[in-house]
Amino acid sequence: MARIAGVEITNDKKLWISLQDIYGIGERIAKDICKGTKIDENILVGKMTDKELDKVRIYIDKNIQAEGELRQKVFRDIKRLKDIRCYRGVRHKLGLPVRGQRTRHNARTRKGKSRPVGGLHRKLEKK
Repeated sequence: MARIAGVEITNDKKLWISLQDIYGIGERIAKDICKGTKIDENILVGKMTDKELDKVRIYIDKNIQAEGELRQKVFRDIKRLKDIRCYRGVRHKLGLPVRGQRTRHNARTRKGKSRPVGGLHRKLEKK
């Protein structure tokens, strides 16, 4: 298994598909990496030489914000929204949808398991 940007990518897949295992790299960016390094995008990762793998590593380090850097950036951006208490930051804090989706019927994945409202959730035993 080759290690690129701190992630083990699989050897039995084509290069452009394996690069998508890295956080922040999708199909278009993976193909751009292959063009930028002038390596065939359809070559299997297991058949690549160390020199080719180094070219890909260097290209990603210099030109693309991926994996740890990108995760930190996203975290900082959300933290900034929370700190300035803007609408989106408040929605992040409350665990509600941020981009204007309805919450009356859907949004279970964002809100979590529903809780009963009002009365007791179990019957009280008489003494």
